[in-house]
Amino acid sequence: MTVQTPVSTSRAPAPAQVPIAERPASSTRGVKVLVSGVVAVLAAVAVLWYSGKQTGDTKTALIWAGVIVLIIASLLLAGLTPVVPGQARVIQLFGKYRGTIREPGLQWVNPLTRRIRVSTRIRNHETAQAKVNDADGNPIEIAAVVVWQVADTAKATYAVDDYTKFVSIQTETAVRHIASRYPYTSHEGNLSLRDNAEEITARLSDEIADRVASAGVQIIESRLTRLSYAAEIAQAMLRQQQASAVVGARRTIVQGAVGMVQLALQRLEEEGVVELDEERKAAMVSNLLVVLCSEQATQPIVNTGTLYQ
Repeated sequence: MTVQTPVSTSRAPAPAQVPIAERPASSTRGVKVLVSGVVAVLAAVAVLWYSGKQTGDTKTALIWAGVIVLIIASLLLAGLTPVVPGQARVIQLFGKYRGTIREPGLQWVNPLTRRIRVSTRIRNHETAQAKVNDADGNPIEIAAVVVWQVADTAKATYAVDDYTKFVSIQTETAVRHIASRYPYTSHEGNLSLRDNAEEITARLSDEIADRVASAGVQIIESRLTRLSYAAEIAQAMLRQQQASAVVGARRTIVQGAVGMVQLALQRLEEEGVVELDEERKAAMVSNLLVVLCSEQATQPIVNTGTLYQ
């Protein structure tokens, strides 16, 4: 009888990659190397010129010496790397990261290395206007601007394909996520996009920073540049806001009018100006409330008879 041994199809977990972090590259001031390279070129030219006047083994030796000096001079000049302010150079040797040069000026590195330019200037990115449903399900239009800068050139070069495009996509994703988490406006004291702009932008900056940290990018600031209801519900929401404002104003007016009427009745009673029964008090309260709460100026009617006529 043949016994079949089960074959395991599970794969061994892939080894975790060690994250690359920026470190300074070994370099030398390039001015001295430039002078040495120019001198070596002139010396090689002089040796080759002098070899033309010689014969035999001397001429051959001088030619080889001139060629060797010329090769050395070429290597010296090939390693010169100008670094301008606002840029850094990522040094790569045979596919391996060797460090970053941030110091501006003429630098000299191994001529066999590849020197990748990375801009470290402060940049702006403005997202396109996006239509998103807020936490209440209302469609809103939102856009933001983000100020960012490359903080780790190694991560920006090797962690992502294109760090500029990466920042753009992650910023738009964070804006949409923040817009969907909070309502456009809130009547219960909760955070809202319109009423709590500072808190919302702070949370937006934190979320974008978390999303782009793997690319070595630092978020300096973010601001909402557009925030409004979508066109299809803008008129309805405007009427709702106007109604809420009218109700709030009326509530304040009524509260003030009630306090004034209460104060008037209390003063009349304390100073004994006139004695009013409950019916006349009710009539006085009604008239005062009409006068104080009316939107238009009232026209009083003067009673020239008795109090009860």
